[in-house]
Amino acid sequence: MKLSEDHNAGTYMINGYEAEGIIINQRTYSSSLIVSNHRLLENWPMQEISQLSTENLAPILELEPEVILIGTGSTLIFPPPTSYTNVIQSGLGIEFMDSVAACRTYNILLSEDRRVVAGIIL
Repeated sequence: MKLSEDHNAGTYMINGYEAEGIIINQRTYSSSLIVSNHRLLENWPMQEISQLSTENLAPILELEPEVILIGTGSTLIFPPPTSYTNVIQSGLGIEFMDSVAACRTYNILLSEDRRVVAGIIL
């Protein structure tokens, strides 16, 4: 599914999501990752949402987002709130959605100059 054809230099824009992986700036990634406006962290060690923990959220928090999106894979699965208590306590927004929806939402928030970070489980 093609999501966007635009991208600015130095910006990580999600161009599409396919069975093979996620396309960012015309390159396909086949493992879970974290993406923000100016950073892309490959090989995020999340293979399913049940693995969500303070430890797995740490690289996202280091990017100082105002909004966190977590793409939970092909279907929306809500993790237990205890797995992201540190995010709730910090006052940050965190949203869970299937990975295709997270990719679309990421691009929308990015276009609004929001400090969005998405963790996409593939």
